[in-house]
Amino acid sequence: MALRNKIFVGAYCMSISIKRESSLTFNNNVSFCVGSGRMGLSLQNIFVKQLELVQKEIGFSHIRCHGLFHEDMSIYHEYKDENGNDHVEYNFTYLDMVLDIYKKAGVRPFIELGFMPKALASGDQTVFYWESNVTPPKSYEKWTDLVKATLSHIVERCGDEAYSYPVEVWNEPNLPGFWKDADMDEYFKLYKVTAEAVKSVGDFRVGGPAICGVDDERWMREFLKFVETENAPLDFITRHHYTTYQPEIKGRYKYQKLHEIEYGFDQLKKTREIVDSFEKVKGKEIHLTEFNTSYDPLCVIHDTNLNAAYVAMLLSRLGDEHASYSYWTLGDIFEEQGVPYSEFHGGFGLVNNSLIPKPTFWTFAFYSKLKGKCVYRSDDSVIVYDGKKYRGVLWNLGDERQLSFNMEDEENGRYCLITKTVDEETCNPLKIWHDMGEERFFTEEEASVVRAGAYPLIKTEKLDSASFDINIKTNGVVYFELYKAELKGDRGYCYEKAVQKFSD
Repeated sequence: MALRNKIFVGAYCMSISIKRESSLTFNNNVSFCVGSGRMGLSLQNIFVKQLELVQKEIGFSHIRCHGLFHEDMSIYHEYKDENGNDHVEYNFTYLDMVLDIYKKAGVRPFIELGFMPKALASGDQTVFYWESNVTPPKSYEKWTDLVKATLSHIVERCGDEAYSYPVEVWNEPNLPGFWKDADMDEYFKLYKVTAEAVKSVGDFRVGGPAICGVDDERWMREFLKFVETENAPLDFITRHHYTTYQPEIKGRYKYQKLHEIEYGFDQLKKTREIVDSFEKVKGKEIHLTEFNTSYDPLCVIHDTNLNAAYVAMLLSRLGDEHASYSYWTLGDIFEEQGVPYSEFHGGFGLVNNSLIPKPTFWTFAFYSKLKGKCVYRSDDSVIVYDGKKYRGVLWNLGDERQLSFNMEDEENGRYCLITKTVDEETCNPLKIWHDMGEERFFTEEEASVVRAGAYPLIKTEKLDSASFDINIKTNGVVYFELYKAELKGDRGYCYEKAVQKFSD
């Protein structure tokens, strides 16, 4: 029933038979990790509320962010004592607060080591509105001491569980904006001494090179050659993945076209091939520590139903090659290009800053429910069975279509079908905001209206057999559950009599 490479054409009606005994490969790692901007923003109250919301509906295991060593976390300090001697000291006050917030939310850090504290930096080049330094350390000894002290403190604070927190060295060093001159040799030096420092603390797993899709094949090959030649520690490989072309810019906003579906997957497949061509790392885990459609936090696609449907397609396949894939980001508390100017501004987040879930939020929530054996998988659907219930996620990037399902091993009986629909008509907060006049900042009354329209349309249906139809509109995502539902009502209770017109 595959539609690969034809997903945008649209099939108006399709019949699908599913066998309960089927067992297909589907690695659903959707809730392993999510991104969150820079660490210091975790101390904002609205961030905590956004985190609580995504944890309630999705339940991520890990969280990754930039800026562990940025000035707003205030970890690294140098000073002179009264005798003029130089000293280094560390302040973990804010780090402890963040770790406590994460613990309460049931999420653990995926630790990114970066960026460079200004007092330790060899230069003054910075990135982002919040001016984080991206130059090598002036002293690699002081840098590795900082890494060891920080990880040791995390172990002290969190116990032996801390050794399960993955550790990644830097962020996108193949871009000159994130690592001075995109100096490959200097990054390799940083990686080796940092990875060895990480291992000296304890049984942490460490990885890199955290590159994005710019000159990525050369960078990956050269990095793995270096690791192999220098025998540098490497437990897993990391890279990033975005799926849009160069933007059209209008005012402060970006408008980008999506990659053709196979284009991005071919890039990722090539990374797997490169990794497996090196004996030392063959078969090791690859983690996408960032992914999204657009790489820009002011790209309007992030707020759309198209984004939700496209990400649904990505989530169905990213687990084929990757141990995890971390959506960038959980919320719109984000300042890389400045503080957001508007309620909807194309921010990366699954949730906007008035705690309104975007359509893509529900794509993740739906996938998080896919527990069990995969019994059907195509280019527009994934269905699992856990011995009691069938659960599925369906999406549509083409014309409106109808899917007709028959669970052919199931006998007739009383079934319940539950559907949750997210599409441009049923769950489209961006359109509601637009219709209301695109107020840049909501009153609570306005926010409550948009929020009410930002939840899936839920329908139930009583069936006499395990066969049913589901219609999916363009850019729609539908979650369903099907299970036997024999009546268990109280003595004398009759639903039909309760709803009948007594005048009849």
